Amino acid sequence: MKKILIVEDEKRMADLIGLYLRPHNYKSTKAFHADQALAYLNQESFDLVLLDIMMPDVSGWEVCERIRRFSDVPIIMVTARDQQEDIVKGLKLGADDYLVKPFDEAELLARMEAILRRQAPKTILSVAGLVWDKNQFELTYQDELIHLTPKEFLMLGHFIKHPNQVFTRDQLIELLWGFDSNTEGRTIDSHIRNMRDKIRKAGFPINDYFQTVWGVGYKWVNKS
Repeated sequence: MKKILIVEDEKRMADLIGLYLRPHNYKSTKAFHADQALAYLNQESFDLVLLDIMMPDVSGWEVCERIRRFSDVPIIMVTARDQQEDIVKGLKLGADDYLVKPFDEAELLARMEAILRRQAPKTILSVAGLVWDKNQFELTYQDELIHLTPKEFLMLGHFIKHPNQVFTRDQLIELLWGFDSNTEGRTIDSHIRNMRDKIRKAGFPINDYFQTVWGVGYKWVNKS
């Protein structure tokens, strides 16, 4: 099920879009102002954002620009503004598409599906010289190989793909060992400690990016 963030200050419109999406295997979350939308995006990952432009506190253009500072989540701007310069402005700020109100339900769904089809899984991730390459199953820093175990490697990639999102030990156990595993939380702590040490010894400032959220879990912080 794809997760969609609807950013729309008019509750009736947000509810209507949510109603359109529900029968098509989409799970929608609604944000009614900019701060709420940005908070959601920092807390969890979404597959696509439907972003209204005309909001009372911060414009959708500014929200789009802020999102692009830390996330490449696909964005469709949904608005009553249909001037060419508005469309160009939105696309230049990082939006992937533009839909003018009033719109047809079928058109909205078709545009969403087209964008989601183009989202290929990321197999190479790069952060400040640290390169995670799933195809080669290698982690390098400034072209020097860092030897991680398979589970350390997969765990690191999961964190980098979901910046600013906190993952609990139980979530990481389920991700790496499966739901029925008898693995305990201290095993996760051991893997993370070893992963940190290896990356730190290679010269990468791992503590600037990978953080412990005491009493909860761990997260990767996007520094851009």
